[in-house]
Amino acid sequence: MAWGDPVTPDLVQATWLGGHRIRLEFENGCAGILDMGRRRWRGVFEPLQDVTLFRRFRLRREWNTIVWPTGADLAPEYLYEQASNNPTTSDTER
Repeated sequence: MAWGDPVTPDLVQATWLGGHRIRLEFENGCAGILDMGRRRWRGVFEPLQDVTLFRRFRLRREWNTIVWPTGADLAPEYLYEQASNNPTTSDTER
């Protein structure tokens, strides 16, 4: 799936892997890693440099994304693209 595709599969699970890495799983079986370790931390994302805060994300099913207590969230399409480009299985995620 690429940017602009009309339907992004539902995000069904998000698991913190340590640091700024999250394993994402989608309803269509796609699973992959979101690695935000090299991100430029600006705006609403700046507080998430603190791993203690970063790891407090929650899956928000009605928005099909993950959200943080700071109010930050990421576009579902971006999450799916990251998972698709960094595929993993439960055996190879660490």
